[in-house]
Amino acid sequence: MLLIPCPWCGPRDETEFTCGGEAHIVTPRAPEDLDDEAWGEFLYLRTNPKGRCAERWVHTHGCRRWFNVLRDTVTERILTVYEVGARPPQAGDD
Repeated sequence: MLLIPCPWCGPRDETEFTCGGEAHIVTPRAPEDLDDEAWGEFLYLRTNPKGRCAERWVHTHGCRRWFNVLRDTVTERILTVYEVGARPPQAGDD
């Protein structure tokens, strides 16, 4: 079980949170100009990396605020958390 450090509430059990998927996905400037294939790629295709991954999380059963988590998908270790809209911080190399 993960212990997720909410930036506003402090460390909480992962059952209080919901993962919103990959962070830093840029919305197309003119979505109406995309064909079905490009729109489908925007909606559904994600990188799914092995190792460091930036994800969006919401504290569903707490403050209900969104934030980003830099997590290692191999070890499940949370490297850092940061606010939505902020650039991913440089986590120390392991």
